[in-house]
Amino acid sequence: MKLTPEQHAVVSHTGGHARVAAVAGAGKTTTMAARVLHLLEQGVAPKRILVLMFNRAAREDFQRRLGEMAEPGQELPDVRTFHSLGHRLSQSLCRWGVLTSRQLLSADWQVERLVRQASLNVLGNARERRDAALDGDRLEALAHFCGLVKAEVAEPGELYARLDFDADTDYFPAAFEEAERLLAQEGVMTYADLLYRPLLALEANAELSARVQGFLDHVIVDEYQDINAAQQRLLAVLAGRQAAVMAVGDANQCIYEWRGAHPDTMLENFTATFGSATDYPLSTTFRHGHALALTANHAIAANRRRPDQICLAAASNPVTQITVGQGSRQLLDALSAWRSEGRALSETCLLVRSWALSVPVQLALLQAGFPFRLSRDDRFVFRLPLVQALAGYLKLSRRPALLQDPAHLLLLLSQPTPFVARERLIQLANQLARTQSWPERHDPVLTELKPQQRRNLKKRWILLCELPRLAAWPPAKLLSHVVDAIDAEKILKRAAARRDKGEEDVRLLDVLIEQAQEVQDADAFIELLERPVENHADGVLITTVHGAKGLEWPLVAVVGVNEEDFPHYSRENPLSEERLEEERRLFYVAITRARERLMLLHDGGEHRPSRFIGESNWQDGMRVASVLTDDSRHNASLQVAVPSLTKRYLAQLGLDDIAVEPLRGNETNSVNEGRPSYHGKSEFYPGQRLRHAVFGEGDVATVEGNPADPVIEVRFDQAGRRRLIARRAPIELLAATAEK
Repeated sequence: MKLTPEQHAVVSHTGGHARVAAVAGAGKTTTMAARVLHLLEQGVAPKRILVLMFNRAAREDFQRRLGEMAEPGQELPDVRTFHSLGHRLSQSLCRWGVLTSRQLLSADWQVERLVRQASLNVLGNARERRDAALDGDRLEALAHFCGLVKAEVAEPGELYARLDFDADTDYFPAAFEEAERLLAQEGVMTYADLLYRPLLALEANAELSARVQGFLDHVIVDEYQDINAAQQRLLAVLAGRQAAVMAVGDANQCIYEWRGAHPDTMLENFTATFGSATDYPLSTTFRHGHALALTANHAIAANRRRPDQICLAAASNPVTQITVGQGSRQLLDALSAWRSEGRALSETCLLVRSWALSVPVQLALLQAGFPFRLSRDDRFVFRLPLVQALAGYLKLSRRPALLQDPAHLLLLLSQPTPFVARERLIQLANQLARTQSWPERHDPVLTELKPQQRRNLKKRWILLCELPRLAAWPPAKLLSHVVDAIDAEKILKRAAARRDKGEEDVRLLDVLIEQAQEVQDADAFIELLERPVENHADGVLITTVHGAKGLEWPLVAVVGVNEEDFPHYSRENPLSEERLEEERRLFYVAITRARERLMLLHDGGEHRPSRFIGESNWQDGMRVASVLTDDSRHNASLQVAVPSLTKRYLAQLGLDDIAVEPLRGNETNSVNEGRPSYHGKSEFYPGQRLRHAVFGEGDVATVEGNPADPVIEVRFDQAGRRRLIARRAPIELLAATAEK
């Protein structure tokens, strides 16, 4: 097996800890397997080596690769996930009498039952709060919070204070403590406890820690950037002062901060935990061509918390084409062309920042007759409860007899949630279907409800009775009326424990109304939303960027690449510098899944293209690739928007002979080479006066997002209010307001 010089350096590392910064597609599985075999050749006993993988699929993939490279019958070391390691430690600590034996809650419904009971116990007799706490999204958020407390080994109150939870969730820290009491009482534990319980026991007892140390000489950890505090601390205990730790990963691909990972874990935190380490780069990707390699380098360049590393494409890689377009038509044309070339649709993947953004794609593929599959069955558009309810409102406008159907009424009363227990909603739906009138004030079906709950449900009933009279309205107008009448946006934001979840649900409303605007026939739109669809193994895969981590496809389309969608933010939830860097890493992961073709698609209309498209300087990548694939490039020259990065890329390929010049007509500045410069101050504030090359003069009304790359809303004297990505807009600050 032939290794690159960089891979060979990792394999032959001698003495002490090591950090291996591996770009996407760098062949790290092969490198790690070769490292293990090298250690065995050096006489290290298999039992003195531990390999830790991120999940079960990665472990099985590594074991298969290691077996292929090893001699037949060769004894190999232990390959585990962190959870399986924690399980083994828990068993040992139970045998030693340190921990009590507990049964694992392996099913989601078991964890949901636990946090449900914990919520009810801590909220006592606060009935309205109890009803809200039993909402499925709220229970899921509480379970996530409990897991995060253990992942970060944090004090619940302190962790809650720094997280972006809704005010109605202030009982979460107390619910965590109550859930811990219930776990102990029932003799059960969650997956997080497989690491949390052994860690607390070992860190509390130095003699116990010493008892589990000294068994390892080498520990190799894959996807190190994604481990959390509990995993790192447990690893430090097991390694002790004897074992050499090799961390393999890429801080640029740290996209799981919401579950406890941090890019600094691969950077400063590693040396702070283990001491000095030798750094090795794996800079060559074997996945995609020069165009995408350079585009990826541009895309991540603005992040500060990252390694100073550049990704290079191997000479044998496929040529990667990059296109940027608008709407689903270009996507459908690309899929048709792909299929006409004899390529399988199963080789293609559509990536979204959030599941709500997949709805237009699903509907477009349904209408065009393209088979597709989703990585999560419950995210099919017609299976989403909110979509079912909105389709139900449309159906009721066309079929008044549905007012007598208890099941249909229950659906419409339940979505969006009215924060009422389901048992009471069932009783109310049955009575309304039977009597066709709102109950009297002292009716038993209402006495259990709070006044606000009664008012909200009555408002919804009035809407249901009104809908048949609005049957002639276009579907988009009717849906907008429904959304406004029931305060759907306000309810969804309140129901979601986390702000980003509420915003995704609201975005789903927007997406559905936008799609309805393209259809004037309500019955046709209802049929489209309810069309029975199942996963097709031979179809296009639709998944989130998080779900695509570690995977690759010949054709990748990233859809919904709009400002405010990707990166995700809103007026109520503006971008911090830290969140912007996380969103940028997510974009980096998305585009580096492609091998032969990458498509970046924005929605157009009111949705502005994402800043990430501009930051990626994808045109530079295509220009460089066209020169490097030209066999007659003698004394070639390049004109690019960002010469410095292109020069560095070519220099590392040994191609210093290619002249690189700034793109003609491209204005640059020292801070942000290759992007339009500002005249005057580059910081914006409300009231600031400026001039736009097209819209004329105006005043800044609002400034949003990252101060270094803001989105501004301007009140123009003649053109009205406009939202602009300041860095890209042809604007200049007027001298009269250049000083604040």
